[in-house]
Amino acid sequence: MQTTIRRPSAPATDATTFRSRADEVYDQLKQDVAEFKLVPGDRFTENEISERLGVSRTPVRQALFRLQQEGFVEVLFRSGWRVLPFDFEQFEQLYDLRMVLETTAVHRLCEEGLHGRRVDRALLDELVSIWLVPVAARSADTVQVAQWDEAFHCSLVAAAGNAEMTRVHRDVTDRIRIIRRLDFTKQPRIDATYDEHGKILKAVRAKRGDQAAMLLRAHIETSQAEVRKITLHQVHLARQGDYRSR
Repeated sequence: MQTTIRRPSAPATDATTFRSRADEVYDQLKQDVAEFKLVPGDRFTENEISERLGVSRTPVRQALFRLQQEGFVEVLFRSGWRVLPFDFEQFEQLYDLRMVLETTAVHRLCEEGLHGRRVDRALLDELVSIWLVPVAARSADTVQVAQWDEAFHCSLVAAAGNAEMTRVHRDVTDRIRIIRRLDFTKQPRIDATYDEHGKILKAVRAKRGDQAAMLLRAHIETSQAEVRKITLHQVHLARQGDYRSR
């Protein structure tokens, strides 16, 4: 099924419109990579993308240059573009940075009042309302749980009250989102996420910083290992043609 990006009825005449279309093309191509519609090694031209998405080559080129800077594609001399293999070494470095930021944040959350530190209790209460619920009330919507999971980790850091830590953490989150979402393709991983998030929140509420950090570290390490395993498996299926035929 051909994907076409909706365009406004008026012709594109300014940089803002082209920028908006470039963002749409970028989002679509990144989604194609995330869903293994474009897999490592696939080659394509700007004209092919333009025709498939129903846009001109200008926003396509802008989107591809952005994806090139992020390490997802490379330009080939006189022969279009190629999807690059996932850089697991880079992802692991980002996960390491994420772990440092989040474990530091939970320690700060448990030290509320020390050195004048303030905690955003509203953010924590919102997390409690989502994750500390009866099993029967848990969501089975994989997309929703993936969004809630990302919000959980971002909110933990934001609640600690350090704006620069929050900014860096959001940047890391954006960069690992393309593979991280795969952690919620199976129900056991959703169940484990609820259980682990609940334990982390309980430790934070009890102001047990070391325990909260230990639980959070184990949670991130498990998720990281699962994501890598699932990614390699899905790439294998895509190369065999099984994934695309579904």
